[in-house]
Parts: sequence; structure tokens; C-alpha cells
Amino acid sequence: MPNHIIQPSELIINPDGSVFHLHLRPEQLADKIILVGDPGRVDMVAEQFDTRDFIVQSREFRTIGGTLGGHRIMCLSHGIGPDNIDIVITELDALANVDFSTREVRSDHRTLEMVRIGTSGALQPDIPAATPVIAERSIGFDGVLNYYAGRNSVCDLDFEQALCDHTGWNPLWARPYVVASDPGLVERIGRNDMMRGNTISAVGFYGPQGREVRLALANPDLNARLATFSHEGRRITNYEMESAPLEGMSLLMGHKAMTVCSIIANRVNHNANATYKNAVADLVATVLSRI
Repeated sequence: MPNHIIQPSELIINPDGSVFHLHLRPEQLADKIILVGDPGRVDMVAEQFDTRDFIVQSREFRTIGGTLGGHRIMCLSHGIGPDNIDIVITELDALANVDFSTREVRSDHRTLEMVRIGTSGALQPDIPAATPVIAERSIGFDGVLNYYAGRNSVCDLDFEQALCDHTGWNPLWARPYVVASDPGLVERIGRNDMMRGNTISAVGFYGPQGREVRLALANPDLNARLATFSHEGRRITNYEMESAPLEGMSLLMGHKAMTVCSIIANRVNHNANATYKNAVADLVATVLSRI
């Protein structure tokens, strides 16, 4: 949107010229970005960079920028949940495509490549712990994308309706949305040794993922229904909390994004990987070698 001026109340720029939550300045932004949930994992990723040029910490958002194989790269932690993804992707896009001196949207669009590396729980009995699963399709139970115009243009509406019909979708919940990751990134990162899956982004960790602690669930059979769902040969493979808003917002904004998660537990057969950190470290090394 050239000549569109963004008001100070809509995009807050800090006195040092950095964006409000991330505290990054436009000149620090790299085109290749690794996203992780845990701020402590950022250092583990950045240890594999050739150089580490800056560190920025603000709340749960920790960023280390540097170089890898002659290219600029950065690793950023987004914390837990889809609401944080709304913040992170909006502010990264602003760093790329808004002139902070004039608050004008740039006419020359800059495209970012974002790969989220996370952990996840499997919903199918044949997916063992430590399996890397790419969210080739992400299913948002969070509702974030429903607040943005153009939502239907980037979503698989037939998949959504089939899912609602199969599960008897509770009308009190946000309508699910289904988005695809960038196919080029999927092929480059996944090659022929990573599972392609259909990943749910839940709005929470406990009740929204079918975990019952002290509060009873409104729909206790939801996970069983999800596990038996299939649309055009696509079954639901796993749960996490961030892939759908990442991929949906990236599609709307013209960026390339994907998520790959290491399975740390199987929700169906109740197996878990006690050494999941080793599997995550191996996955990080693989992704960095292919990005």
C-alpha cells in the first residue's frame, strides 16, 4: 500500500528507533529468520552461526543476529502462543516494509523467509517421538487470522468445513482456519527425510489441547474425533500453538514461512521422549544446514 501512512497509535516506534515489542531496528533485520518459542533456545541456535553480531532482549523476545554461510541470519524467540505470533510477524513485517522515518509503507516489498523450529505432540499412534514433522498445512484453532481481511483468500475452505462437520465444531469456539506453508521452503528444508503433516495450532496448552487437570472439558472426545479425521487423504498429525498464525499472516503479508516440530510426546499411545532436547538440537543443525 504505497503512500499509506501508519499512525503512531497503530505502530509504536521506541525513542531509539526500534519497533515496540521486539526492540529491533530496521538495519538489524535479516531476510532469513529462525523462530523458536523458548528464549533460552536462541543461544543454542546462534552457537552454530559463523558470527554473532548483536543480541537484543525484550520480555520473551530474544534475538541474536549474525551470519551463516556468508548470509545474514537471525534467531528470534516468540514465546508461547498464537497471540505472540501476531505481535512478532506484524513487527517483523513493519521492520521490512515500513519506512520508520516517514511511517509510510514502502512501495518495494521485502520478502522474509521464516522457519519456526518447535516441539509438538503427535495425534496419530504411528508417529514416534523424535520424528520431525513439517506443518505442510496448519489448522488454526486460535482465531487470529479471522481478524484480518483477505482471510478466505489464503485458506483451504473445503478442509475447514469438512473438519467442522466431522468434529461437530463447538460454536463457542473461534472458527478454525487452514493455511499452507511455503512449498519452496518445505522442499528445501524437508527434502525426503522429514514427515509432511497437518498441524493444529491450539489456543492453549491444557484444555484447548484436550488435557484435563482440575477443570472438566466441554468436548472431551475432541481429540478422538481429530485423530479420525481425513480430508482428501490428509489426516491431522500433531498439536502445537504457533504454526497457523505464522503461516497465515505470512501469506497475507507476502512472506515465506513454515514450521517444523520435533515430536516430544505421542498423545495417543502416551509415549514421551525424555531426551527431546537432543532431538531438537539435531533438528536445529539440519535446518541451519539447509536454510
